[in-house]
Amino acid sequence: MHRFANPTRFMRLSARILPWAAGLALVLTLAGLVWGLGYAPPDYQQGDTVRIMFVHVPAAWMAMFSYTFMAVASATALIWKHPLADFSAKAAAPIGACFTFIALVTGSLWGQPMWGTWWVWDARLTSVLVLFFLYLGYMALWQAIEDPQKASRAAAILALVGFVNVPIIKFSVDWWYTLHQPASVLRLDGPAIHPSILWPLLVMALAFKAYFVTVLLVRIRSEINLRKIRAMQQARIAEEVGFAAPPAAEITGRT
Repeated sequence: MHRFANPTRFMRLSARILPWAAGLALVLTLAGLVWGLGYAPPDYQQGDTVRIMFVHVPAAWMAMFSYTFMAVASATALIWKHPLADFSAKAAAPIGACFTFIALVTGSLWGQPMWGTWWVWDARLTSVLVLFFLYLGYMALWQAIEDPQKASRAAAILALVGFVNVPIIKFSVDWWYTLHQPASVLRLDGPAIHPSILWPLLVMALAFKAYFVTVLLVRIRSEINLRKIRAMQQARIAEEVGFAAPPAAEITGRT
């Protein structure tokens, strides 16, 4: 991975990947929405309400995936001092927060007709809400500390500590009594969803993954350019101060 630690090399590689990732995200999103909302049959119990799942489930998956990515990037930054690892973790946080927010909102939209309420303090729902607050706390920590190195280290530690919530989200429906339905796709005995619903769901999951890659690359590239601009500004300020300040010997002579 250190081959891609050089920002210039990363910028070249990401410039090649970015159009393909964006195009793939657009095509898969359109295909998944048309397939899921227009052609997938209604569920025999949930009716057309099941169509919320085509957005809710991929968003929930990506909420956990994004935080896992942040934790891995943070560990890489702390252990191996990879130059772009903290950029990657910082860039992934707002994306993951958006996915988590979408999962919470669409879950509430689904829960009202199914459970008769917009929200319950269910183990799965509560742990996802905690995940959303972890994202907000991570981003706030970056903004609260002015020194980038100290901010990176503090945020990385928070990301690693908060990662314990990810397996809690995953296995909450198995560990505790919960209104939330158990896993129906990632099961040892195979998916419990009919292929007519499973396939558009998987297409939407790939679309969200391609969108994540697209926005992540854009944000990392923006962060690299921003830090280049800051470095140039600091160098220019240092140069101007150096020319403006008289030499030490001249100051001594005047005094």
